[in-house]
Amino acid sequence: MRRALALLVVLAAAGCRQDMHDQPKYKPLRESAFFADGRASRPLVPGTVARGHLYDDTAMVTGKRGDAWLADPPMPLTTAFLSRGRERYDIYCSPCHDRVGTGNGMIVRRGFKHPPSFHIDRLRSAEAGYIFDVVTHGFGAMPGYAPQIPVEDRWAIVAYLRALQRSQWATVADVPAAERAALEGAH
Repeated sequence: MRRALALLVVLAAAGCRQDMHDQPKYKPLRESAFFADGRASRPLVPGTVARGHLYDDTAMVTGKRGDAWLADPPMPLTTAFLSRGRERYDIYCSPCHDRVGTGNGMIVRRGFKHPPSFHIDRLRSAEAGYIFDVVTHGFGAMPGYAPQIPVEDRWAIVAYLRALQRSQWATVADVPAAERAALEGAH
C-alpha cells in the first residue's frame, strides 16, 4: 500500500512541472512594458553579422569599388565557376530571359512582361558590377534575388552571362590564331 501511495505521489508531482511553452516570454514584434522603448524585440547589437554572412570584401557584395562598378567578377574565371553560373542561370534566369538571354523565356509566352535581351548594346557594355547589382536588388519588374541566390552564385551568373553575350557576338578576331587557321581550313 505504501508503495502504491509513493508511486501515486511521484506521478502527481511529475505532472506539476512548468513546460517551456508555459514560461513567461515575449513574442516577436509585440509590445513590452519591461523595456523603455516598449518593444519586446531587441535591436541588433551594432556590428552583429548573421552566421555565414560576413564579407570583408565590400566590392564582392556590392559590385562596386568606391563609386565605380566592377568591370569583372572579383574571383577567378574557371570552368567550374562558369559551369556553376550556367546551372544557376538556367534555374533562376532562363524562365524570363531564356537559355541564350534573348528575353523570350517561358514567362513571356504566358503573358508576362518581356524582359530585355542581354544582347542589346546597353547590356553588353554594362559593367559586371552593375549586372550583379540588378541580380541582387532587381530592376523594373524583375525582383531582387539576394534572398535566393548566394553572393558567389550571383557572380557566377554574371560570369556566365558574359560568356552568353560573347557567344552571340564573337568575331573571327576573337578566336586565337592557332584555332583560327583550323577554322579557316574547315571551309
